[in-house]
Amino acid sequence: MAPVSKNPSSDGAAIPIPGYLIGVYEWAYVTPRAVKTFERQWLVNLILWGNFNRLRDCALDALGHDLPGQTLQIACVYGDLTTRLAQRHAPSGKLDVIDVLPIQLENLQRKLQAQSTGSIAVNTLLGDSSAMKLATASYDRALLFFLLHEQPEEVRRKTLAEAWRVVKPGGKLVIVDYHRPAALHPLRLTMHAVLKYLEPFALDLWRHQVAEWFPPDVAPASFEQRTLFGGLYQIIEITR
Repeated sequence: MAPVSKNPSSDGAAIPIPGYLIGVYEWAYVTPRAVKTFERQWLVNLILWGNFNRLRDCALDALGHDLPGQTLQIACVYGDLTTRLAQRHAPSGKLDVIDVLPIQLENLQRKLQAQSTGSIAVNTLLGDSSAMKLATASYDRALLFFLLHEQPEEVRRKTLAEAWRVVKPGGKLVIVDYHRPAALHPLRLTMHAVLKYLEPFALDLWRHQVAEWFPPDVAPASFEQRTLFGGLYQIIEITR
């Protein structure tokens, strides 16, 4: 059984649920029915065309092994990403997971109680990714796993600014998300239709590079981007 620390919020205050989550993503994240439906490893793998494990492992490999210090996962993720991330930490390491939806944090806490995370405790925080009440330069690394495509542009910009703010100089930010597929990708038309009707903000990632949404004064020490599965997905490693 994994140790889990439960915090009501990152600063003890109530957090309103963003309107775009209720208006666009209630079916996927906000209700008990949504959690019951989508918290299935095989289903999240199917949604990603059999690529969940590959994308998860790419994100984890980008962060590293035997991770010291403190890691921030921004937003809960269906499947076993958080468990696997916790297992990558050294005994002295710490992992915080922040999400704006209490129901998602409760679901994560249930998963962590049922699965092994090694020797570290996972701390869950209630907070908005676009306005995190976390200290500047307080994390050695942060992960955004399929979050940006779910947010309107103005929220996405704030989330990236916040993620950058909380990572220490020399630390790493890893982003995994959708990307515009190759012109002849066999799933291109299908995915365009799916995203247009179910995840309309995601098509922004087909039209723009993630780097465009960072604050203009951001000057990373390194910025590496690569695509997978014919360009449909991307992974970005940024060193501050």
